[in-house]
Amino acid sequence: MNALLLENIRMALRSIRSQSLRTFLTIMIIALGIMALVGILTAIDVIKDSITSNFTSMGANTFNIRNKGSNVRIGRGGQKREVFENITFEQARKFKEEFRFPSSVGISCVGTRTATVKHQSQKTNPNIAVFGGDEAYAITSGYEIEEGRNFSAREVLTGANVVLIGQEIRLRLFPKGSPIDKEISIGALKAKVIGVFKEKGSSFGFGGDKIVLLPVLNVRKNFGSQNMSFVINVLAKAPDLLDATLAEATGVFRQVRGLKVSDRQNFEITRSDNLSAMLIENISYVTIAATLIAIITLLGAAIGLMNIMLVSVTERTREIGVRKAIGATASSIRNQFLTEAIVICQLGGALGIVLGIAMGNAVSVFFDQGFVIPWAWMILAAILCFVVGLLSGLIPAVKAARLDPIEALRFE
Repeated sequence: MNALLLENIRMALRSIRSQSLRTFLTIMIIALGIMALVGILTAIDVIKDSITSNFTSMGANTFNIRNKGSNVRIGRGGQKREVFENITFEQARKFKEEFRFPSSVGISCVGTRTATVKHQSQKTNPNIAVFGGDEAYAITSGYEIEEGRNFSAREVLTGANVVLIGQEIRLRLFPKGSPIDKEISIGALKAKVIGVFKEKGSSFGFGGDKIVLLPVLNVRKNFGSQNMSFVINVLAKAPDLLDATLAEATGVFRQVRGLKVSDRQNFEITRSDNLSAMLIENISYVTIAATLIAIITLLGAAIGLMNIMLVSVTERTREIGVRKAIGATASSIRNQFLTEAIVICQLGGALGIVLGIAMGNAVSVFFDQGFVIPWAWMILAAILCFVVGLLSGLIPAVKAARLDPIEALRFE
């Protein structure tokens, strides 16, 4: 049985060489479908791992309180989108003073995400995020200080012109030497660098290393407006206290906002793990789309392969007649053509897997996640190729097996 299978494979390879152009085109179509499947699904796994690690770095026991409806939402039925009251600095400060549950509480705001930072002749691109924060911002947002120090309570209270910077700004403005106690310009504002954050990496728009952090009152004065909304960041003392801390924070902030028991909540509380789960859930739609693209491509490849096999049966009619005349059975003829179709599909699948791994790991390098070998997707691709080869080769194989040997020998 094994000898017969090997002989069928050898004959299949000989037949492939004799129809090199048509076979090559079919293999490339199959390879594109498998590359789309393996590459995109591998890239999605990499992105999921990156999201999980980025939000884990924020801490599994953190959450923030922000203005409801701060995310973009579109009204329905022609109705105007509901606008909620911003969280004012006074409300944020009052919450921090009144919240006595064991935790760390920080206040923050966004000044701009398009700042240019300068030092002497060096400057950054206009894509730096300017955040305002207090002395608890770093710990509640998952940042660590690598060099220098954090804000003092006095600097936060007075809105001093001092700044903490991310690693990307340090490398761009201070490629040699320490930035501590050096003066930088953030737009029209000049501030002294007192600390540098440890490298955090890309966090999908949630800070990363393109960040400068000023005292919250400084940002309020130099970058803010009267209707500026603030964010309250809370770090529970332990992960098992997160639910209790969140419940207590909800009750305290409802009082700060002056809400009655029957009033609807006009602020949002977002846990870091819930946010990562929401992003991963949205990415799952891309997974479905990638799978559909791969299936459609493989369907086209299957039709092309079936056409090649039918042409091959016609071209080899006389050969089939000779084989039957010297004793070949219908099942051996059928198995030969099925093997040929499966071999073509597996060759295309192997090429597609290699291209897909390269494509997925290009994304992995971008997100600094290391090399990934997607064993599950590779096995799935091999199974899909086998099924496609079996289905597309079945009709031509049955047609070849049913040929009458006398008629086949007469074929010109």
